Amino acid sequence: MADVFLAHDQLLDRPVAVKVLFPQFASEPLFVERFRREAQAAANLNHPSIVAVYDWGEYDRTYFIVMEYVEGRSLAELLRAEGVLHPDRAVEIAIDTAAALGFAHRNGTIHRDVKPGNILITPTGQVKVTDFGIARAFGGGDDLTQTGSVMGTATYFSPEQAQGKQVDPRSDLYSLGVVLFEMVTGQPPFSGDTPVAIAYKHVQDEAPTPAAINPNVPVSLGAIIDRLLAKQPQTRFASAEDLRAELRRMGDANIVPARPAVLAPHVDLTADATTAIAPVPATVQPLAQAAPAAQAAPAQMAAHYVEPPRRNGLFLVALLIMILGVAGIAGYIYVNFGDQSAEEGPKMIEVPNVTNRSQGEAENTLEDLNLRFESRPVDGEAGVPPGTVVDQSPAAGELLDEGGTVVILVSRDTQKVVLEDVAGFNIDEAQSRLEEDGFIVSLVFEDSLEIPENVVIRSDPAPNQELDRGSSVDMIVSSGPDQVPVPEVAGLSVLEASNELGRSGLPNPQIVIEASEDVPADEVIGTDPPAGTAVSIDRIVQLFVSSGPPEAIIPPVVGLDQATAQANLQAAGFEPFVELRDVPNGSPDAGIVLAQDPPANTPLVQGSTVRIQVGVELAPPPPDTTPTTQPPAEGDG
Repeated sequence: MADVFLAHDQLLDRPVAVKVLFPQFASEPLFVERFRREAQAAANLNHPSIVAVYDWGEYDRTYFIVMEYVEGRSLAELLRAEGVLHPDRAVEIAIDTAAALGFAHRNGTIHRDVKPGNILITPTGQVKVTDFGIARAFGGGDDLTQTGSVMGTATYFSPEQAQGKQVDPRSDLYSLGVVLFEMVTGQPPFSGDTPVAIAYKHVQDEAPTPAAINPNVPVSLGAIIDRLLAKQPQTRFASAEDLRAELRRMGDANIVPARPAVLAPHVDLTADATTAIAPVPATVQPLAQAAPAAQAAPAQMAAHYVEPPRRNGLFLVALLIMILGVAGIAGYIYVNFGDQSAEEGPKMIEVPNVTNRSQGEAENTLEDLNLRFESRPVDGEAGVPPGTVVDQSPAAGELLDEGGTVVILVSRDTQKVVLEDVAGFNIDEAQSRLEEDGFIVSLVFEDSLEIPENVVIRSDPAPNQELDRGSSVDMIVSSGPDQVPVPEVAGLSVLEASNELGRSGLPNPQIVIEASEDVPADEVIGTDPPAGTAVSIDRIVQLFVSSGPPEAIIPPVVGLDQATAQANLQAAGFEPFVELRDVPNGSPDAGIVLAQDPPANTPLVQGSTVRIQVGVELAPPPPDTTPTTQPPAEGDG
């Protein structure tokens, strides 16, 4: 859509990036509006990991956006240069990207085009997400990117994007999952010869496990990526904050070192390397170098270590006083004048002890502390009642981010129970039946054209088999037909409108012919339901097509006197045009309508002219004024 230039802001004396819309698009209202919304959407997102937008405007018959200039390179360039990234480095990039997306989502904006090319990395390792050019405010209407139009980049599409469906923040999480997969394996999960082929794989094919391509990918990281790449949005993380918290927990435990240790002036170089020098986190490594596969050997560290010159005690005391004074001043300035809008870190919660409690009591306790839980059934030991929590992770007393997940192990009854077939039952009744039998029920919603909303479609495992009491059962419930908005088709031809409805998932509309004084014949007047209404994909949409102005039946006026005939035609919506036809003097047809064109009972567009012929008497003949000759009388002569 645009060229991007490096420019200098003379007012604030800083480098900026200026995006200038291509001239061929500057005359298109749709592109200009999308360009304006890019600026508006991004300008409202003030976050350290989002490229800032400073201004936008019009100049020399085109449009421009003034943006923050980010010195560095894109993640796409980094992957081309380095290939596979070390897992800790990939996790750090994903954490920062998730923070940016989470902030955008909380402010009502979906990115819709998360890919390595839109993730910038500075030389210090700071991550910046850019290009909200096709983002959409999901809280309000948007007639620029209606459902049915596929936008984004095929390699990083979510399945719902590939199908042209409505997207929500979980679509961005899927795309981030593709990016994370590529960072740790060196390749995206799906590839193909054409964008359509790739999009089809996003919808139909299961992504490979990252460890199958790169065995060095930790199991915990692979599980997170697998969840991000779930086909159904409800199976993914509920939010970018949840993803970020999970990555941080996993990183702290398995991959990412917390912070680099500070080197003391006097380091015992003969000590073990892992205690003498902490590993450097990926975020502070130069981008031109790949993350090291292993720590340097102690001898290599010693070669690069230079002991600082010794100072006398007075110098050190003075230096300490100066440092404390500067730190105190800096702290005062930060507390009183610092940026209070910076995003606060997650609140830490002390994990309670829920062992030896009932499952319900334990779950309620965790919920009250804003902690999530994952219950896993285990075989109960002798004397332990079924449904009792026998273990938990993290352990009691450990600190966990607010919203974090605690796994609780729940003893189950070893008694076998036959799983009842609840297909066709209402969701509440089916769940009640299965829970009364001792099963742990999870709800999975699925679109269905045939099964009504909130009615059970099937269960997993399949019914009519013996399972341990306390086993988990997925109950697949109908969410009804998928819904799509009716597109705007007014003014299109019948064929164009039918094709547009079909692309939106609403094929085979019902054609209704309707007269219109404003819409030309054979053009669409509108739809029922109206454009923009969300309807299920099995809904038959009525397409009102103009037959032109309304018609009426010409009344019969032959045999009527002229005045009555004209009044009847005008009352029916027609314009009478009188033609005179001679009739003999004294004829009864004088002043009477003798013929009409078009004939009576013919349909005709109202306002049209109807000709009538009215008899008019011929003028009487003039008197004979010729003199007559009398014969001579007898006798004359």
